[in-house]
Amino acid sequence: MSPSTDLRAHFDATVEFNNGGGLTATGFRLDLPNRGADVAQLFVKHLGLALVKEVTLSNLAIVEEQHRGSRGVAGPRTRTGRFVELSHVIRDGLVTYPGLPAPVITPHLTREASKASYAPGTEFAMDIITMIGNTGTYLDSPFHRYEGGTDLAGLTLETLVDQPAEVFHVHDSTTRGIDAPIFWDRDLANKAVLIHTGWDAQFGTPEYGSNAPYLTEAGARYLVEQGVTMVGIDSVNIDNTAPDAAGARPAHTLLLAAGVHVVEHLTNLGELPPSGATFSAVPPRVEAFGTFPVRAYARL
Repeated sequence: MSPSTDLRAHFDATVEFNNGGGLTATGFRLDLPNRGADVAQLFVKHLGLALVKEVTLSNLAIVEEQHRGSRGVAGPRTRTGRFVELSHVIRDGLVTYPGLPAPVITPHLTREASKASYAPGTEFAMDIITMIGNTGTYLDSPFHRYEGGTDLAGLTLETLVDQPAEVFHVHDSTTRGIDAPIFWDRDLANKAVLIHTGWDAQFGTPEYGSNAPYLTEAGARYLVEQGVTMVGIDSVNIDNTAPDAAGARPAHTLLLAAGVHVVEHLTNLGELPPSGATFSAVPPRVEAFGTFPVRAYARL
């Protein structure tokens, strides 16, 4: 199902409690399973409110908008088993991270030249790719940040394949830094956390490297404390790379120290539901190497 067919309610709310007191919400947004859903009931369920006496809604509007993972609302109606591609295509000359070298693809054996070595009608192409590990959509292992950390060859498939995914759709965030409270509403233990910022729309352009969204230090620390297996983002870096960061990389530092894999330059995260998909990102087993492209994908 296309994300644009999801429904959400925008409203203001006033809550009275049976034992006194109240709660006011302005500009609240909530996932809806259908247009006839009881918004007040879903609001109470989403917040986990007890002893509610009355809920009054105002300025209610129901709009087509991607679900964000409201509690009490079932996941999207998708065809089970569908795969979603989350990797960028690697090609000769591709600029992934501004300032790093682009891959160079050259022939080792052309199809024409191979005809001399094989039977008539049989030909092959063998090519050489020269590239930095930080190319396309790639995974960082602890070795990338720490001498003596686990390298690509040491990663276990149990932490790379079919990880239950929690997707946080923050593409309309008003701030660049993705902070810890964004993640408070879900159980994240032993799951992959994928941060959908929408910045992948800038991939391959000069704008991609400037003023990009990132995970804050507090956000990274919280994810480590929750016991996540992987953290992925569709931005130029999981850390703030702007000059005001002064070269600090707290998200890499905290996540990789805890053995949490980092996947950067994802794409198409907007096609995923907040919960219910699995995520896989597997690099080749290269010794004494910390970062390498992956074929990242989700299974719905």
